[in-house]
Amino acid sequence: MNQQSPLPALSPVQMFIFGIVAGVLALCTIGFFILLGIVLKGGGLTVAAGSGAQIAANNQPPAVPNQPDPSAAAANLPPVDEKQDHIRGGKRAKVTLVEYSDFECPFCSRFYPTVKQVEQEYGDEVRLVYRHFPLSFHPQAQPAAEASECASEQGKFWEFHDGIFENQERIGDALFKELAQKIGLNVNKFNDCASSGKFKQKVIDQQNGGAAAGVGGTPHTFVVGASGQIVPVSGALPFEQIKATIDSVLN
Repeated sequence: MNQQSPLPALSPVQMFIFGIVAGVLALCTIGFFILLGIVLKGGGLTVAAGSGAQIAANNQPPAVPNQPDPSAAAANLPPVDEKQDHIRGGKRAKVTLVEYSDFECPFCSRFYPTVKQVEQEYGDEVRLVYRHFPLSFHPQAQPAAEASECASEQGKFWEFHDGIFENQERIGDALFKELAQKIGLNVNKFNDCASSGKFKQKVIDQQNGGAAAGVGGTPHTFVVGASGQIVPVSGALPFEQIKATIDSVLN
């Protein structure tokens, strides 16, 4: 009976090559089953018709929510009160600028010359109404607002207003007292008023009224026409821009 010949022995080189091939086949097999599991679970590797458009859509920035309309908020602007508001300019002016401002705000200081130029350019056609909107991160804004009301109590609001903006880098109690003396106030009466908190609520009320009308920062001005049209203007705009807004309301 014939015996089968034994398999030929592999050389070391053949054994090495065989080991590499076997290892690669094993890795491919494992990878296949992993990939199959991902696909069966609905993974993101499946590409269907139109998926390119979906991927592009997913890469778009999120939609920005609707922003409030400044003109709509402006309808809540408190009407001018000749007894409570600080008004400078012609009583029969065709245009009123209602400015919400902060005595310590550097942008309000920049806007101050623009407002002065408006007054010079338009004369009695425009009147200015100043209202308080002290920002919380300006520590001298609230005290300055209250001090200005104490000056107003003695009929010197605008003199005090101008003095603050023209010396804003020195804003503080020392400047308030210096201005009080300079513009001819009864200094003792002024000092008592400024330290009493007498006008704190008035300042808060004006700020709340501005917030209801859409004021979020200073300066914020409302250009109001004789017919009641209200155009909100935010920021320390140069004269040319505020002039264009005033002219649009005048015409």
